[in-house]
Amino acid sequence: MSRRSDGLTGELFAAIPRPAPSVPGSMDYRTQVAFLVSEMLAVAKARDPEMDRAMIAAKVSRLTGKDVSKAMLDGYTAESRESFNAPAYLMPALEVACDSTIYSDWNASVRGGRMVLGPAAIDAEIGRLQGDRSEIDDRLKELRQLRRSVR
Repeated sequence: MSRRSDGLTGELFAAIPRPAPSVPGSMDYRTQVAFLVSEMLAVAKARDPEMDRAMIAAKVSRLTGKDVSKAMLDGYTAESRESFNAPAYLMPALEVACDSTIYSDWNASVRGGRMVLGPAAIDAEIGRLQGDRSEIDDRLKELRQLRRSVR
């Protein structure tokens, strides 16, 4: 008897995050980071048309205490400029300036995770603790049964 394929049901384990394979030479993310920076800047501009790269650069400069110019942001978005990539220390400030989590979401996904913020983070911790409690309850049940059999 052959099984029919269900085209409407998704793969059960498709949503489980998996880390990027750690194959030598496979983790050069310069072009992806340039694209992500470009995407953050574009989304910020779409959300607020007055939020141009010069304004974002000024915000990032204030947040980091380091001079960040529009030209630097332009360079960080150029996928062809391999030697001019956004430094990691700048990314949190850039996300704050752009009101974005695009980079952090991507970074978590590369490591096999998902970023969870605010109330969802609390919900995730509640779920984790409930799972722990269930495992503890099961173990206690086993031990109590064992104790009854040992006299």
